[in-house]
Amino acid sequence: GPLPVPEEDGVTFEENAVKKARFTARVLGLPALADDSGLVVSVLGGAPGVQSARYAGPGASDLQNNHKLLQEMKGLKDRRAAFECVIAIAVPAGPALIYEGRCEGLIAEELTGGHGFGYDPLFYFPPFGKTFAEMDAVEKNRISHRGLAMQELRGEFEKVLKWLRQRLAEEP
Repeated sequence: GPLPVPEEDGVTFEENAVKKARFTARVLGLPALADDSGLVVSVLGGAPGVQSARYAGPGASDLQNNHKLLQEMKGLKDRRAAFECVIAIAVPAGPALIYEGRCEGLIAEELTGGHGFGYDPLFYFPPFGKTFAEMDAVEKNRISHRGLAMQELRGEFEKVLKWLRQRLAEEP
């Protein structure tokens, strides 16, 4: 059946990713992987940050979150932002492995593009000259925060498997 959803009440992406991975590992009794990601805007002191999915309030749509961000950014010259992702791998007990990715860009003045989700229509990536929502999935995954975190994990996959075997051997 469906798993209960842990409350994402951490103050960092890492806290939330670890909490979700540990919770799922404990419920299933198996290793689990979870991520927490969001948009960090410099001039807004890091907001929306861990509240990215709920920036315009609980249950807000992507469009509502985007409109709130545009309103907050209205008239501001500093448009620097970054997408951040933390992937956590956990077993039912003990420490978790952490992998991180970050992609820096700018907040566009208006929504552009029809691909992706979340803040993709507002996240402008200067090296490519377009927003994430204007990129196809292959292009975006090569440079996105999640793509970079997954590349880091993939680069250490053999070590992760060894770590999992050791951790699971220690489990009661």
